Amino acid sequence: MSPTLVETSLPPVDTGRLTHLLTEFAGYSETTHGVTRLAYTPLERGAHRMFTDELSALGLHTWTDAAGNSYAEIAGGGPARAIGTGSHLDTVPNAGRFDGIAGVVAAMEVARILVESDARHTHPIRFVAFAGEEGARFGQACTGSRIAAGLLDSPDLADLRDTRGVSVADAMRSVGLDPDRVSEARWSTDDWAAFVELHIEQGNVLEAQAIPVGIVELISGSTRLRLDLHGRASHTGGTPMHQRADAMTAAAEITLLAEEIATDARHHGTRATVGRLELEPGSITTIPGTARLYVDIRDVDSDRQRMTAVELMNGARSICERRGLTLDIETLGDTSPVVLPVWLRRKIADVCTTTGTRYRVLPSGASHDSQMINKVVPAGMIFVPSRNGLSHVPDEWTSVEDLAVGTDLLARSLLALDRELDSGTTAEATC
Repeated sequence: MSPTLVETSLPPVDTGRLTHLLTEFAGYSETTHGVTRLAYTPLERGAHRMFTDELSALGLHTWTDAAGNSYAEIAGGGPARAIGTGSHLDTVPNAGRFDGIAGVVAAMEVARILVESDARHTHPIRFVAFAGEEGARFGQACTGSRIAAGLLDSPDLADLRDTRGVSVADAMRSVGLDPDRVSEARWSTDDWAAFVELHIEQGNVLEAQAIPVGIVELISGSTRLRLDLHGRASHTGGTPMHQRADAMTAAAEITLLAEEIATDARHHGTRATVGRLELEPGSITTIPGTARLYVDIRDVDSDRQRMTAVELMNGARSICERRGLTLDIETLGDTSPVVLPVWLRRKIADVCTTTGTRYRVLPSGASHDSQMINKVVPAGMIFVPSRNGLSHVPDEWTSVEDLAVGTDLLARSLLALDRELDSGTTAEATC
């Protein structure tokens, strides 16, 4: 069967099924305003069971590893390493229904298309739902894929804690996972050949330019910090302004400093955000004695990312010293930017050209599981448009028609990769 015939003989994407799956996954939520499905909770595990149940019903072999990542596989026609696709199922608090989930739903629809069309492929095609991608609960993102990439191990899971003091290890145990066995979840280069993740853009470049597909060239890095400011709590009426050690005003000044640094001429493309601020004792009539800031610094330049963090920390120390406060700083996570393999991007672009799908190459400002597993297996990413560029909010939206275009491209790209890798063309030869 010729490559052209393989590419054109796939059945159309079922938009009704995409909509149904998105709706069903959205039902696994703590909240009705948006979707809240945090990492390593019963709701996240319920969504993972839905993933494996649906694909098991298609006849796929399914399993879950020690990290909580879930898998389904269509066997290949010969002894070869797997080609994979998928994304994550956890969310931030009060999120939308597309971040991560769109990539999982697209993978599930690709599985149906390949099974029902009896598509021929040498490599096993593997579908993945990663656990704990969002850093909303434990501060560090991409827990499941970090474990798969060998970047996180059992001892690390006891040190990462949520705001209630629950460690990743304890959270895993509470949902039936064994954190002492996560080394068994590591991926091997002997088992994986390539991976392609579909994701919503989480920006507005594609929508603004009316382009249906983005091919990601690089993924931004992220440095995440916790700053604990310790001042002096006192009565708001009885304490003169010049005698205060107000943690809140120092926190406000640090927040503005982060904005100032990220928007000066030296930091084009840097993003610095104080995403959470906690105050104690939290009374309207008491000067805050403690402030805790959670800072996320992102950049496509590794050196600039780290220099921005150092500059902000030094500035925060100066602010606290001037205001009579003490400061403790903890690094919650630090991930470098990643350039995705050129040969894999070109293969996806070739499929776009063959099918007449308009695309543009663009960077990702958000972190992704592909950023981690790219250390083990060559990874590529397909973006579909986000309405108004919104993400991590209930108004996050991608049309099912746009998702269908990306899903069709994903299916054809996996088969194109199967043919290229089966032909003996190596990544090194095509970079």
